[in-house]
Amino acid sequence: MRILVTGGGGFIGGCIVRQLLERGDRVVCMGRNRYPELHNMGVETLQGDIRLKDAVLQASRKCDAVIHVAAKSGGLWGRFQDYYDINVTGTRNIIDACRENMVPRLVFTSSPSVVFDNNHQEGINEDCPYPAAYESPYPRTKAMAEQLVVAANDKNGLLTVSLRPHIVWGPGDTQLLPRLIARAKAGQIVQVGDGTNKVDMTYVEDVAHAHLLALDALKDDSPVAGSVYFISQNEPVRLWQWINDLLEKLGLPRVKRKISLPVARALGGTLERVYRILPLPGEPRLTRFLATELAVSHYYDTSRAHRDFGYEPRFSMNAAMEKTLPYLKKLL
Repeated sequence: MRILVTGGGGFIGGCIVRQLLERGDRVVCMGRNRYPELHNMGVETLQGDIRLKDAVLQASRKCDAVIHVAAKSGGLWGRFQDYYDINVTGTRNIIDACRENMVPRLVFTSSPSVVFDNNHQEGINEDCPYPAAYESPYPRTKAMAEQLVVAANDKNGLLTVSLRPHIVWGPGDTQLLPRLIARAKAGQIVQVGDGTNKVDMTYVEDVAHAHLLALDALKDDSPVAGSVYFISQNEPVRLWQWINDLLEKLGLPRVKRKISLPVARALGGTLERVYRILPLPGEPRLTRFLATELAVSHYYDTSRAHRDFGYEPRFSMNAAMEKTLPYLKKLL
């Protein structure tokens, strides 16, 4: 198959590209930068912006499928319009291009945060509704994009599926774990909440594998068409214990300072107002959304992904850690 991967130069997209190549697919990568390493691997690389419909039309021509990973992520801070332009308008352009170029299958990388309502979410499934309001532009715009993808599914034309991998980590991560390490080295990490909250995490190679499984199962007579699925390692961890264990493995001090969730949310709200009013460059070290994510449980039931397209993690959390530690030690 000839498959377009948007965001193929990124953390998740790059892993998807490599797995597609390993099984013999032809891959087109569309991204805002140039990726000579992908070109050297035999990937057709196109520099373009998903906010530009013509660029998306060109990239998706003669493709058998699109795996749409590109997004404005981060989720902590930023202008709503910036998130909207990439996550919503960009996704709409992808859908329109698939229809115009008669691309039959679309796999969309979503996020469990689209249903996060600031309360504990323990083992919930895909029946969980979208919340009435969001405290961050990232989950709000990803939810809007996901709904576009679900609505675009048409068993007589374009077939779509949306995957919601939770807290993706592994070698090559440039955001989550590098930020954690940098703040730990600077002594800037403070535990939010009582430390008993459990969260799902997902190893990047299993995230990529789930995308390939969903793509292969995306057929007219499959329940996958038009559906959304949670993806995780199926091993929820106590977040702060996991963080401290990781820091210990890296020879960094454990987190000792603590703050309650109400105090953290009040502080995050104050920082948000300051950054918005002044305005200040960069992003606040704490927001209400981040404070809540750090203190409550959020882990999900992946049994539908197992039932409908055979998803099972191929790595345990311990095995994933062993594969990731050498990369993280290079960041010290």
